Amino acid sequence: MQSRYHHIILGLILTAFLGSGQTTKAQSIPDSVLRKVPLPELGPNDTIPVPAELYQNSEIIPSATLEWAWVTARYPKHLLEKRREWTRLRNAVYVTYPYARRAGFIINDINSKLANISDKRKRKQYIKTREKELKKEFTDPLTQLSVYQGKVLMKLINRQTGNNCYQLIEEYKGSLSAHFWQTVAFFFNSSLKQPYNAEGADKQIEEIVQEVQRMYGYGG
Repeated sequence: MQSRYHHIILGLILTAFLGSGQTTKAQSIPDSVLRKVPLPELGPNDTIPVPAELYQNSEIIPSATLEWAWVTARYPKHLLEKRREWTRLRNAVYVTYPYARRAGFIINDINSKLANISDKRKRKQYIKTREKELKKEFTDPLTQLSVYQGKVLMKLINRQTGNNCYQLIEEYKGSLSAHFWQTVAFFFNSSLKQPYNAEGADKQIEEIVQEVQRMYGYGG
């Protein structure tokens, strides 16, 4: 009886000792080593395998990537109208900016030359020769523009030259001619005298111009 009792006590001591030793040993193994331990083989009814991620280098948690879900809704009417207006303006700038840019080069060159010509007769002769150049280059393509695109073009010419179209016509063809074309523009609900304000009313045009410049590598 006493021997059996001693065996029971000895068994309890060994169990406690071995259990304590196993815990200490497991806690001392680094995470990198633990992750290399192969997972136990599971039977077909044991569990369902799922994708997992290692969380904070110590805990494995289930994870999954959901399929993309596309949510669409109709534009509200007021936003749809604004989008249409912006698209129309963007198209007009893309069409007319190359013309305005080219015309700006020519007009700025004319202005710089006229600054050194004081004789009225010579000024008229010089303007006449450059006018032929402008007509040859721009008459055909500009006749294809709509009235709306023409308005945008006048804005862009002002941007490129610093002068509105009325001032340019008045300088080159005289005040009578400028007044006549201003009257014609009025009947098309436009004005040759319209300014260009990149920070105000024409901010959208300026943003689209900068977009065109980035896309095609224009410098100004």
